[in-house]
Amino acid sequence: MLKLRYAVIVLGLMSVYPAAASADVSIGIGFPHVSIGINVPTYPRLVRVPNYPVYYAPQMDSNYFFYDGMYWVFHNDNWYASSWYNGPWAFVSPYEVPVFILQIPLRYYRHPPPYFRGWHRDAPPRWNDNWGRDWEQRRPDWNRRDRHYTPAPAPLPSYQRQYSGDRYPRQVEQQSKYREQNYHYQPREPVDQNHYRETSKAKGQGPGQGPGQDRDRDRRN
Repeated sequence: MLKLRYAVIVLGLMSVYPAAASADVSIGIGFPHVSIGINVPTYPRLVRVPNYPVYYAPQMDSNYFFYDGMYWVFHNDNWYASSWYNGPWAFVSPYEVPVFILQIPLRYYRHPPPYFRGWHRDAPPRWNDNWGRDWEQRRPDWNRRDRHYTPAPAPLPSYQRQYSGDRYPRQVEQQSKYREQNYHYQPREPVDQNHYRETSKAKGQGPGQGPGQDRDRDRRN
C-alpha cells in the first residue's frame, strides 16, 4: 500500500512538473518543489519540544516543525521539507524521514489527522501501523531512543525574519544564496545534506535550470 501511494505521488508530481519527468526524481528532499496549501506569511514562533532536538510552532494550525536546519510539515499523510519557513516544499519519502521527526510525540501535532485519535499523546504516532510492514522492516529502529542522549538542536535561522511578504525569496537559488551568507550550520542527516547540496548547485544557474537539467545535459554530452 505504501509503495502504491508513493508511486501515485511521484506520478502526480511528474504530471504537474513535466520538466521533472525527464529527470531523476529523488526519494529524498530534492526537486521538484510543490505547493501544499500552507501559507506562512511571517517567520513563525518556534518552541523546542522538551528533550528533543526539534522545534514546533504552537501558534500554527498545522503540523509544523524545525529540525537539523530544515522546516518539516506533515500534511495530507505526507512529509514535506524546506530550508525556508514558507517553502517551496519538497516531498520526502517515508523511508527517508529522519528518526527524530518520526519520534515527535503526538501532542505537538497542532493539526493531527483523524486516525491519530485514541493514540497516546506522549508517544509518537504509530507510523508502523500507518505505513505497513514493508516500511517497518526497512525502519526497524525508528522508535528506539537513547533517553540519556539528545543531540543539540540546530540553531534557528532567525535571519529569515527580515524576509516576509514581497521580500520573501521564492527562487531556490536566491534562498540558497541568503542561507549561505547568513546560516553556517551543517546538517547531520543525509537527507538534509542532500537538500543543501542540491539547492547550492541550483544557485547561479539560469532560469529553468536545475539539478535534473544538469544530469540530462551530462547524459547528452
